Amino acid sequence: MPSPRRVVIVAFPGVELLDVTGPTEVFSVASRVLAESGKPGYRIQIATAAGGEVPTSSGVRLMSDLTLQEVEGRVDTMLVSGAIIHTGNGLEAVIDETVTAWLRQGEPRTPRIGSICAGAHLLAAAGLLRGRRATTHWLTAAQLAADHPDIDVDPDPIFIRSGQVWTCAGVTSGMDMALAMVAEDHGQAVALATARMMVMYVKRSGGQSQFSVPLSLQTPPDDPVEALCRWVTEHPREKLSTEALAARLNLSPRHFSRTFVRRTGSTPASYVETVRLEAARRLLEETDLSLPEIAADSGLGSVKTLHRSFQRRLGTTPAEYRRRFR
Repeated sequence: MPSPRRVVIVAFPGVELLDVTGPTEVFSVASRVLAESGKPGYRIQIATAAGGEVPTSSGVRLMSDLTLQEVEGRVDTMLVSGAIIHTGNGLEAVIDETVTAWLRQGEPRTPRIGSICAGAHLLAAAGLLRGRRATTHWLTAAQLAADHPDIDVDPDPIFIRSGQVWTCAGVTSGMDMALAMVAEDHGQAVALATARMMVMYVKRSGGQSQFSVPLSLQTPPDDPVEALCRWVTEHPREKLSTEALAARLNLSPRHFSRTFVRRTGSTPASYVETVRLEAARRLLEETDLSLPEIAADSGLGSVKTLHRSFQRRLGTTPAEYRRRFR
């Protein structure tokens, strides 16, 4: 019988607990599913710089299986976990220098390497994401983009695969990424059985968004711009030009645009398109409406505009999106 696939998860003091245990559980349950048909599953190991116990951000301690220097031989999948801490400048990703130095050495060589949550910052610091498209937790995506302009950072998808390198968003998305890896290794049927055993949603593929549009706002709850944004999300079919929105706040279009960008980080036009695109996503996922009906109900207007928005923002077509996520 072939040997189990070896998965090494790299951890360090202060790591997010679920970054390590989430993917571990997915691979473990997949092994049980595969055992029912007599097939080898996964051998999972936790590696740290010093070995022994490692404290996590929650206070729970993990026991590592080996040190980084003891990671020898073939590794089929290596995952680097992450951590986010409060600093004087707000929330920032932790860059563990010992782990990044080990990654720069290029050992062990593995056909698949990935990061969970802010672990992407460690891959980036080691030069493993240069020239690639990648994601991370939306809280630290701006930091990743600023620190590494040679990386195409997309904060929206829950995970991205770029060649043999995988990156994913915050904490629980590591389980979605691990499930996709199981599907790649053993087929969709095994991944589906694993998801069912874990009571996981199985439609959260990489193209799914990390968060809904309202959650991306960073405005105070009593801010008139925030109230306007809520109204926009509830009325995507209304006339939502910059002029029309400015009139609702009794501002000139120019002053409104500057205020909106300062409060939300987005232009009015971009925000409206994002709201309408999310509405179209939900309709594709949850209804049997035709594309013309979805274009009308989401406020995008025409099927041509619907296609154009999906291609530009998501790199796919509405029909393909529906097929993948329904």
